[in-house]
Amino acid sequence: MLDYVGLEADLGEEERLIRDTAREFVDERVRPDIGDHFQAGTFPTELIEEMGEMGFYAPNLDGYGLANVSETAYGILMQELEACDSGLRSMASVQGALVMYPIHAYGSDDQKERWLPALGEGEAVGCFGLTEPDHGSNPAAMETTARRDGDAYVLDGSKTWITNAPIADVAVVWARDESGGRGDAGNSDRSDDAPVRGFLVETDRDGVTTNEIDDKLSLRASVTGEISLQGVRVPETNVLPGVSGMKGPLSCLTQARFGIAWGAVGAARDCFEQARAYAADRDQFGGPIARFQLQQEKLAEMATQITTAQLLAYRLAELKERGDLTPQHVSMAKRNNVRTARDQSRVAREMLGGNGITTDYSPMRHMANMETVYTYEGTHDIHTLVLGEDLTGIAAYE
Repeated sequence: MLDYVGLEADLGEEERLIRDTAREFVDERVRPDIGDHFQAGTFPTELIEEMGEMGFYAPNLDGYGLANVSETAYGILMQELEACDSGLRSMASVQGALVMYPIHAYGSDDQKERWLPALGEGEAVGCFGLTEPDHGSNPAAMETTARRDGDAYVLDGSKTWITNAPIADVAVVWARDESGGRGDAGNSDRSDDAPVRGFLVETDRDGVTTNEIDDKLSLRASVTGEISLQGVRVPETNVLPGVSGMKGPLSCLTQARFGIAWGAVGAARDCFEQARAYAADRDQFGGPIARFQLQQEKLAEMATQITTAQLLAYRLAELKERGDLTPQHVSMAKRNNVRTARDQSRVAREMLGGNGITTDYSPMRHMANMETVYTYEGTHDIHTLVLGEDLTGIAAYE
């Protein structure tokens, strides 16, 4: 696999084991059928528990049966999963970074004991309810509400573009607590009297519906849906007690975007490997097309851009390990690495010619998936403005 500057030579034993285990799992259990799943618009749900048994959900957290591996090891796992398909990485990323992380970071002991082992083993599936039909890039304007009613809360609202929603057992739903109290000053465009709180909502509760979103042209091997909340009662014990305000959901997104920055490298690398192998095997005009300068220029540029993205991902892991990682660092990596994967998947498809538009080869599938990854977890443009504000001190989106 492409590792032009020998980054993997410095991996520890644990990191190599995770890389090899994930790569073998993908090659044997997922890759042979992923094209069929993409065409059918389905996710291989029979693999969810198997992925849990292999420790693919939140292995960088500790306790409750979780492995507490290095951030580099976690990143490599996301890389290997997305080298197969973004839908596979999205499943693990949402389960780990967007569901298990907030429970681990902000949940009560009872919440952790109830959910973390089941989610970690894949016996339960979770989803993350933040985006709303009218509020995507500006989640602080959310309209989903929660109001106290005795020892319970009543939730009303809707969330959309929610990975795993139709198959989830529990949803981490972010809502405005209209019961009164103080929120996170400076992190909301709404009154501090209605702070954002996180609620663990079992999807079998009365008033919860999770309809699937059909007819996607991207990220087809992933289950995407909506969450409708109509007078849903949840006990007060289902509120995440450790956080109030937009810090809660935004911190989760930082965790997930870290994994995306690594995962995008995997997709780009897979495109490169397919293009390089095809160029070496495809004979035209009396020899392999890899001998032509045009093809070599494309491979050289692909390798350079992917290596740059790899370096950024590895540096991100180092910063995260020592506690120096900022959301702005993650914005730069998510923005750059997804753009790289998006651009280089198109170049790889070019090199495959007409054969490249079939599911026999991965670049066009990756190319379609990257349109989703380019947009979700913060659009490319929003991450550009996040960096612009950090560099100038001026918020362009206000």
